[in-house]
Amino acid sequence: MMGEIVGAGLISHVPTIMLSKEIRYELNEGKEISLVPGFHRIRKEVLDVLKPDVVIVLDTHWGTLVEYVVTSHARRAGKYTSEELPRGMCQVPYDLKGDPDLANAMAEEVNKEGVRCSAIDDPYLPIHYPTTNLAHYLEQGEAWISVSCAMTAGAEENLAVGRGIANAIAKSGKKVVILASGSMSHTFYPFNELHLHESSDPKHIFSDGAREADYERLAWFKQGDHASVINNMDDYYQYKPEGRFAHYLMMVGALGSDKCKAIGRQFSDYENSVGTSQVHVWFDRPEDGWS
Repeated sequence: MMGEIVGAGLISHVPTIMLSKEIRYELNEGKEISLVPGFHRIRKEVLDVLKPDVVIVLDTHWGTLVEYVVTSHARRAGKYTSEELPRGMCQVPYDLKGDPDLANAMAEEVNKEGVRCSAIDDPYLPIHYPTTNLAHYLEQGEAWISVSCAMTAGAEENLAVGRGIANAIAKSGKKVVILASGSMSHTFYPFNELHLHESSDPKHIFSDGAREADYERLAWFKQGDHASVINNMDDYYQYKPEGRFAHYLMMVGALGSDKCKAIGRQFSDYENSVGTSQVHVWFDRPEDGWS
């Protein structure tokens, strides 16, 4: 039986989602940030319906240098405290089943695409909050695999990694969901100004140009026009998309690159977090396939 990618999403992992409801409301002018109910909707309306065997997280905080890395553990379990924000992400428990066979196949297929990639099952390999925060809301017993973002890579390498991942999935016989865990434009305000821009209102996005560039790409997502997103990456880089948008590019590479026509559905508002953009966008598998 052929394996298949049954769905994919560009999903926010912003630390605010891990704060208590009271603190979230305090920071956001007495209102809930839409990302939190968006997570609950994704679990109920998407994942509970698709019932994937495996969830692959493309993790923007896992920056590798000379190669891409795939987690190939049978299980990752422990407690996570963030070095970045230990008050809000402190001793967060995680217990994630893995899929060593698929992880090793992913690394093998990515290497066949001419991109260096290794599968690593070292029990001391760190985990990062683009994985743990999503798992906190979305994990329900599926196997979870994380993939790094190579800091030195460009769009072509990221797209190639996606192709390799898709080839491994096709040979696996499994139903897989891909989560591109990261934001769109991603510039923070200076330290002394951060507290003035904690509301989720998009007016606080770092610049008008960044906000408009994000809106343009959200419109392309809604049209299923991934070719425009890919072909205009050089323009978008000036607005510093998180991880150089590696998470999205790997995801769309797995979905057919510029031939992908999957229409994006927002499961949250487009929101601010101290200058950076945050949004959940889900891509359903088209009836005639991803490309």
